[in-house]
Amino acid sequence: IEADLVFDVRFLPNPYYIAELRHQTGLDQGVWDFIFGYQQTRDFMKHLEGLIGFLLPLYVEEGKTSLTIAVGCTGGRHRSVAVAHALAEAVRQEGYPVGEVHRDLGRI
Repeated sequence: IEADLVFDVRFLPNPYYIAELRHQTGLDQGVWDFIFGYQQTRDFMKHLEGLIGFLLPLYVEEGKTSLTIAVGCTGGRHRSVAVAHALAEAVRQEGYPVGEVHRDLGRI
């Protein structure tokens, strides 16, 4: 409810179903490698980064001082965490300040 933009990444392959990855998170290398090992993830990120890169200067121009971007998946521990972290890094590289919160990361 507090998000300005929401992206659902449940279409990406789910590492939850890989026993050795189930208890890891999207910040762990194994999960990261699994998710970003798929071309569809890399293609999605290219489009998402392009969209956000297009929108951010327009929001700034309109006087918006903050923008909350939410990324969701089924459990909130794997795909959404990895994608949100990658997006946060891309936005940081463009020179924007970023706060990164993974709401459900500690959920079991």
